[in-house]
Amino acid sequence: MTKPFFASSSLSERGGYKKIKKSKIPIQTLILPSELRLKLKNPLGQLITGSPKETMTKLKQLIKEEKPPKIIAVGDVVSKNMTEHHITANTMILDNRVLRKTIKPIKVKTERTLHVKNPPGTLTRETWTTIQEALKQNQPTRVLVDGEEDLLTLVAVSLAPENTLVVYGQPNQGVVAVMVTMETRRKVQSVIDAMQPVVEKSK
Repeated sequence: MTKPFFASSSLSERGGYKKIKKSKIPIQTLILPSELRLKLKNPLGQLITGSPKETMTKLKQLIKEEKPPKIIAVGDVVSKNMTEHHITANTMILDNRVLRKTIKPIKVKTERTLHVKNPPGTLTRETWTTIQEALKQNQPTRVLVDGEEDLLTLVAVSLAPENTLVVYGQPNQGVVAVMVTMETRRKVQSVIDAMQPVVEKSK
């Protein structure tokens, strides 16, 4: 099993923390430096390997054990698989792309759709405010990204309530489950802090 980059000592650490401090929303667009790209290919949490059916069965068991207050799915394939296996996500973050190739929009059950622009390799300020709005909803909500959602797991972990389960796909391996704790949020924030602000060209 691949060693998680952001995994804490256990998936859930409810007993050790009373309240998690949420991150401040950046005031400008951030871009991922090339030296961090390879590092982020490692799982951010618990890697669940196997076929879609196997990973969804294991994910169901994990959800049964952990009882997360919210579930966030990041990515088209993982959202599709969760929907087909009757795993309800409160928030789904999609970009109609798989491995950077455009696909036909997948069918997912949501009550509301929010739209946001986020160019590849970046995190726009709009991304933060849109996901923050999605997390406030009381019904299943889809965030449809014009651009790329690859880095939005960072935003989801940063903004989600304590013990939220964030799930995203790990290409050719399975899915990754990240429980939001003080430790995972701190490590995600360290990556966000290492990102560089986009300098706007003067007119």
